[in-house]
Parts: sequence; structure tokens; C-alpha cells
Amino acid sequence: MHDEPDPTTAPQAPSDAEAAPAPRRRFEDLPPAAQRALKEAEARRKEIDERQKVLPREIDGRGGLEPTRYEDWEIKGLTADF
Repeated sequence: MHDEPDPTTAPQAPSDAEAAPAPRRRFEDLPPAAQRALKEAEARRKEIDERQKVLPREIDGRGGLEPTRYEDWEIKGLTADF
């Protein structure tokens, strides 16, 4: 028997990308312009969600979110402007 470890089962050192995840930035740590942009985007999403709630329920529709919720036609993340 050998006293040397089997190289095929020896533990590998983690690569730099796997060693430690990047620290998450807190909202307070962002520059004021980034904070303002995030707040504006959140307000727009809330407005869109409120508009969605007042629309009549579609019968036998395509399902999912309203494809014109951003004022453009959107399917599977692709947007077409008519």
C-alpha cells in the first residue's frame, strides 16, 4: 500500500471566483444618483403593477403578464415597438 494520497481524490483549492462571494452593496453605500435611480424604478414598477390590477381579467388569453405593460409589446423578454 502507498502512503501517498490519491491525486484523483485529493481536495482541490477553490478558485478565486469560488473562494468568497463578492460582498453585496447596501443601498446606503450607493452614490446618491444610483439611489435616486433605484427609487424611481421602484416607483415606476409600482405604478405599472397598479395599472395591471385595474385591467379587466382576460378570458382565454395568452396568460402571464400583460404584454403591453411597458407601453410596448413584449413576449419572453423581447420588446417590439409598433
